[in-house]
Amino acid sequence: MLQIVKRLLEGDRRSMARAISMVDNNDPDSQGIIREIFSLTGKSRTIGFTGPAGAGKSSLIGALVRNFQTMGYRIAILAVDPTSPITGGAILGDRVRMRVTMDDHDVFMRSLASRGAAGGVSNSLRNVMRILDVAGFDLILVESVGAGQLEVEISRIVDITIVVLTPQTGDNIQSIKAGLNEIGEIYAINKGDLEGSGNLFNSILEYVGGTDKKPSVLKVSARTGEGIKDLASQIDEKLISNKASI
Repeated sequence: MLQIVKRLLEGDRRSMARAISMVDNNDPDSQGIIREIFSLTGKSRTIGFTGPAGAGKSSLIGALVRNFQTMGYRIAILAVDPTSPITGGAILGDRVRMRVTMDDHDVFMRSLASRGAAGGVSNSLRNVMRILDVAGFDLILVESVGAGQLEVEISRIVDITIVVLTPQTGDNIQSIKAGLNEIGEIYAINKGDLEGSGNLFNSILEYVGGTDKKPSVLKVSARTGEGIKDLASQIDEKLISNKASI
């Protein structure tokens, strides 16, 4: 166990992957690893992406990665996928959609199975983030499972929550009910080049513009690149602002 911790601190990827598997599988030695590294955590910044299934969260994360890299961040991605009814593991749909990101050896990506956890996240998520923190990743992007409107747990885990919506998700007002209108620091209208994106933008601005968090609302397109650089800049500004207020 101590050898794994030592190699984690050196940024060894094999040890990192092993430690994550131990934590995710609730291995008896995993709690010892977390105890050893806990006091060394807290350096990384975390961003959560939530929203309805089909909103394009995976594609949006993939489009943002390059911008974050130019800002100097070392990036890890955790994608919480639905649990396979056969193996009990993650279905890994997000890895397929983030093919370009997977081919970048400077970016670490791991899928975690939700395993019935509430709120579209995984029970092991916090401890997996701690492992990535001590391994030297200063920006951790977390994609929740995409279960829908009840997916608000992620906002209690990350520093900044991005709510991703799309004109294709149906009725504009229904898209921002049931908690999603309360948790976001930024609301990204993905597929902003499609018909109906302007109406959705105005609806969201009306419903969340006056909330305490005073969130930003942006139209973006992961497919065309429209608004992606602005979104990355706003996220970076909020991360800097949050860190300065701690």
